[in-house]
Amino acid sequence: MSTGLRSARTARGWSQERLVREIEQYARRNVTDVASTASLRVYVSEWENGKRTISDRYAAILRKLLGVIDRELRDTEPAPAAQSADGYDELLSRIDAAGSVGESMVKTFNDQTELLRTMDRQMGAAGLIDQMTGHLAALEDALNFAVLPSARRPVALALAGASTLAAWQAIDSGAVERAWRHYELAKRAARDAETPMYLAHAMAEQAYVLCEAGRPGLAVELVRDAQRTVGQSGSARLRAWLYAAEAEVCAHAGMPDDCRRALDAAEANIPPGPEDRDPDMLSIFLNGVHLARWRGNVLALLGDGDAVTSLYGALERMDPTFVRARAGMHTDLAQAHLTRAEYDDAHTHLRQARLLASRTGSVRQRRRVDMLSARL
Repeated sequence: MSTGLRSARTARGWSQERLVREIEQYARRNVTDVASTASLRVYVSEWENGKRTISDRYAAILRKLLGVIDRELRDTEPAPAAQSADGYDELLSRIDAAGSVGESMVKTFNDQTELLRTMDRQMGAAGLIDQMTGHLAALEDALNFAVLPSARRPVALALAGASTLAAWQAIDSGAVERAWRHYELAKRAARDAETPMYLAHAMAEQAYVLCEAGRPGLAVELVRDAQRTVGQSGSARLRAWLYAAEAEVCAHAGMPDDCRRALDAAEANIPPGPEDRDPDMLSIFLNGVHLARWRGNVLALLGDGDAVTSLYGALERMDPTFVRARAGMHTDLAQAHLTRAEYDDAHTHLRQARLLASRTGSVRQRRRVDMLSARL
């Protein structure tokens, strides 16, 4: 029985019939052949009941549609690599290849991460699963066989940035165990690169996994440990981001006073102006508009009526290419309106949030929408 396929499908809120339609639409978009509708219905049922093995061709389609890696789709563990009796030639070949990774190759890795980040922001993570998996594998391979620190550090830094992106994509896809493992990889890479800023960022984002797993108190401790890790050596934008993250997890932990203090600290640290990227911390997007949206999200979690004003102001000024973030903002507005018993407005924003979450394949946002819809 393929519980992986069934779990990924139900996490999206899709019926088997919807999955069949999505496979057919994918085939039309990509000009590829699939079985007839009647046959696909049988295939999906048999895949989920263990009566038919998912072929590699259909697995490639399903991974992109559902945003899962092959192991999650097929419920299998990766096979151990075959070992030869004498592997020194292969080992030295890999060491030589890793040693030849220069600045241009590292730049190519970083450019690929940035491209995947842009595509994820606009379209969602599901369709990028194979590209991201291959990208991480290439970076890990380059790092594993790089010997000297001068060769390891730039590759490790590139891996730290790519791993945090992959982890956040996994959270959005509902794959929390994969997200946790990616964050552990990001932390190891950041330590190898000797970059406290990237380490602190990975630690604070990992706190979201704890928070959504029902351990917000532990998440607060992890974010504060991240703040101590970077201290005053981090950029002002990163410190503002860490305070905002602390405020959000404090809200989930039922710590309103700590939450408001952290929000004030974030406001005090955010650099002025519209720029949202830090040259030393490209993984973070944060300026006054983003922080206003974040503040609205936190106030909505606290049940504060001022959340509506903050969120509407941020929505008007938000970059339209941040499609997934807009889905989150509409969800936040729905929650804020529900707190004020403004049910028509809440319903309007939930409808918008559901459409955008469906467009980006965000399991995380869909769950929030479903929970709030149950309150209407």
